[in-house]
Amino acid sequence: MTVLAYSLLVLLLITSGLLILLVLLHKGKGGGLSSMFGGGMSSVATGSSVAERNLNRITVGVGIIWFAAIVGYGLVLGAMPN
Repeated sequence: MTVLAYSLLVLLLITSGLLILLVLLHKGKGGGLSSMFGGGMSSVATGSSVAERNLNRITVGVGIIWFAAIVGYGLVLGAMPN
């Protein structure tokens, strides 16, 4: 494997871990599995706080980087000779 393939693989592993952590940091919206683990109806139906909006932005940004790393890794592996 080339240096590019290894660096994309490391980037993919790091962003995968970050995405897991960032998704778990989000507040539950009620119902479903989040209420089963204590996220019940205690949330107030007001707008998002600044911290939650920033968490959403960071999650989307990391998701875009994660997707680009997957596509790039696939392209690099496809271009490598057998």
